[in-house]
Amino acid sequence: MSTPPGVVATARMIAARDLRIEWRARVVTNQVIPFAAVNMVLFAFAVDDTGALGRLAPGLVWLTVMFSLLLCAQRAFAIESADGALEALRVAGVDPVGIFLGKATALAVQLFALAAVMVLAALILYDLDPPAGGVVVLVTSAICATCALAATGTIYAGLAAGVSGRETLLPLLVVPVVSPVLIGATRAVEAALGTGGTAVADGWPWVGLLAVVAVASAVVGALTFGSAIRD
Repeated sequence: MSTPPGVVATARMIAARDLRIEWRARVVTNQVIPFAAVNMVLFAFAVDDTGALGRLAPGLVWLTVMFSLLLCAQRAFAIESADGALEALRVAGVDPVGIFLGKATALAVQLFALAAVMVLAALILYDLDPPAGGVVVLVTSAICATCALAATGTIYAGLAAGVSGRETLLPLLVVPVVSPVLIGATRAVEAALGTGGTAVADGWPWVGLLAVVAVASAVVGALTFGSAIRD
């Protein structure tokens, strides 16, 4: 009998497979990003006030990313449930920590790509000009926030995967939990863009909060994911 791969090898294998599936299906690039971009354009027409748009842009970006998290996380586990792949991995003795890390990594990559596109769209559409040093805060906060969102989304998507009505259950589980991430990411981006009279230095405490939440979410996920998919 062959020995199951270790945690790192499992995580790498799962992440690469999920990203290959997304690359072939192109759900994020062909559906999620265009829909989010259209929302950004419509929001610009609806508000029609450059100053207000600049203040609201950070929150709009992260609301878009949060809603995309629900779609991407649900789809990632729907693929697993459709052919029993997740159950097969569990029965084969594959370490659930590796499965969690792999799926969370793939989800974080997709969310980061979406966040980058949304921030770029906001800069262009809303005529924003980040101050010096703002780009570093912007990128660091985006990495921490997407990792935190991906870890949380993976935990709850795995928990809801085998439950009927998971399409409506997942938002009810995830949205309240990721609220601190949404607030922290919005405040960090506000500082990075200099909106509302904030300074770039004001964003670093929020980046620290996002980093703590990301680490905590990853630890909790690694400890509980096995029980979540088993139940």
